[in-house]
Amino acid sequence: MNGRVDYLVTEEEISLTRGPSGLGFNIVGGTDQHYVSNDSGIYVSSIKENGAAALDGRLQEGDKILSVNGQDLRNLLHQDAVDLFRNAGYAVSLRVQHRLQVQNGPVGHRSEGEPSGIPIALVLVPVFALTMVAAWAFMRYRKQL
Repeated sequence: MNGRVDYLVTEEEISLTRGPSGLGFNIVGGTDQHYVSNDSGIYVSSIKENGAAALDGRLQEGDKILSVNGQDLRNLLHQDAVDLFRNAGYAVSLRVQHRLQVQNGPVGHRSEGEPSGIPIALVLVPVFALTMVAAWAFMRYRKQL
């Protein structure tokens, strides 16, 4: 690998219905508490088990929330963002940025000591069976001479 980490950034609109435990996730970030260096954005810090976000399945820890019901989350204090979520209503629309790490090295390259991915028995059993068949055929052929 070249030591660089590459990311694929995608955006998605996610609609959630507030449940008994709210929207079912916690946030971090804001202009007063950067979660990512040089970025005052609002990020998902955790997803509550069986909450609205977990049941929907699209929102993931580490996702950046860009807007709530069309209201931009840039340049907000953390508490202002929390208040915006709390007052967002029953049906909430989130604009979310997903950041997926992508492989940036040669595909199929293995260093010394790494397994090849093929179990040894998968190779040895057929080789052994072929050897036995060949030995049996040779012995039978010799008997005929």
